[in-house]
Amino acid sequence: MASPSSHVAAISFQVKRCEPELVVPAKPTPCEVKKLSEIDSQPGMRFQVPVIWFYKNSSNNNSDGRDPVKVIREALGETLVYYYPLAGRLIEDDNKNLMVDCNGRGMMFIEASADVTLQQLGPTIQPPFPYLDEVLYNVPGSDGILGCPLLLIQVTRLVCGGFILASRINHAMCDGFGIFLFMNTLGEMAQGAQHPSVPPIWQRELLGARNPQRITRIHHEYQLENIEQQPNLDEADVIQHSFTLSSNQIMEIRNVFRRISELVPDSRYYGNAFAFPAAVSKAGVLCKNPLGYAVELVKKAKLEMNAEYIRRNRSRLGYPEFGGPPMAFPLITFYVKCNNKGEDGIVVPILLPLLAMEKFQQELKKLIEGTNNKHETMQRVKITSML
Repeated sequence: MASPSSHVAAISFQVKRCEPELVVPAKPTPCEVKKLSEIDSQPGMRFQVPVIWFYKNSSNNNSDGRDPVKVIREALGETLVYYYPLAGRLIEDDNKNLMVDCNGRGMMFIEASADVTLQQLGPTIQPPFPYLDEVLYNVPGSDGILGCPLLLIQVTRLVCGGFILASRINHAMCDGFGIFLFMNTLGEMAQGAQHPSVPPIWQRELLGARNPQRITRIHHEYQLENIEQQPNLDEADVIQHSFTLSSNQIMEIRNVFRRISELVPDSRYYGNAFAFPAAVSKAGVLCKNPLGYAVELVKKAKLEMNAEYIRRNRSRLGYPEFGGPPMAFPLITFYVKCNNKGEDGIVVPILLPLLAMEKFQQELKKLIEGTNNKHETMQRVKITSML
């Protein structure tokens, strides 16, 4: 029985699942061992990340009346021919570096049906989604990093004719863009394509450490990594909360804090291609200065992130109503496009201890109200000058 979190109105529904099965590549694939990159192998990447898509009943999703579960199951087999490492299992070498044993054992797939409509789920489909455990079953023994399926997908039919596609992937294998590439190929195969429009490449060696080693950057993020215990999803005082920002609010905030560019990998690369440089400051200095001081520290740290920094020594299924991570994660913040009461914007899920979350809410409110007040003042000045 599905039960929501305390801040969401209760919706009661049943989910019936079939026995989990393994989906293997539809054609023979290479049997080999591939090394992962230094970025893939670092401890911070060794976790499972869920991603979820909600599809309503429409001609785009199911034009010929076929069962979405069967269509997706078949398409997965075809997709794994090109992404065959995802049908393997992770192992470690003698130095604890990750490798993938491309043995073709397959990814895990679950067929399910729920007696609920997409309309009944309503705004709960935006993160944090309170029914994740119902639409993404954690098969016992499947969520380890080594020796376990690298990808788990559950497709849940809804009584309205729509469906939910929920996945869980080993982050050491893919980042967000890599998941997008995989899902885009899945959608193309579901529509009858013979080959992906963007063939994936491996090339994890491009982000490997130098041999011999040569240190060219100070990596503060690894010096600070173990200073204190980071927020944990299971801690009682850690809460999930999502902030919804309208397009106007986003534009106002951007006027205060300008965006900067980041490293862009090859568009066919589906491994982890990002870093997380740390901005360092003494607590007293940080607290005494305005928010812009912290922003400049972050900008400086991000500008230092390039290929030299990273080489450290260590067609679709249709248009979903929502697609993205169903919750926030420790140390990771992201945003997803959304529509709030007819207005386009973004939703930003965040995971913080309760007191930190309350403080963050206060600061965000002051920032938004400050930009709004500034905008109103400028408008009054313009009107006065016209008079």
